Amino acid sequence: MHQTDTARHVEALVEAEIAALDTAQHGNALLLAEFRQLQVRPRAVTVQFSGGLSQTCWMTTRSNGAYCVVYMPKAGYFALCVDSDFGPLDIGVHGPALMCFASV
Repeated sequence: MHQTDTARHVEALVEAEIAALDTAQHGNALLLAEFRQLQVRPRAVTVQFSGGLSQTCWMTTRSNGAYCVVYMPKAGYFALCVDSDFGPLDIGVHGPALMCFASV
């Protein structure tokens, strides 16, 4: 898949999650507002994994000073990453983008 197509695909996944979110619940409205503040157009980024592995993933939120959310195309889901000197580091929190974001 071409990078532009992948970025659009990731963006569509995030937007589908947002559309499905019940914002009538107060907590969800706050979660969505916080997520939207940090949301970025998906861009390729190298993520570090345990064991010294790295993989190209797609950043969907900029860092909040400690964490960001990325899409892992090989796995087909999102991950919460911690900031490190070597770039985003996977910490094993995986699933829907908003739920990864909410786990912070």
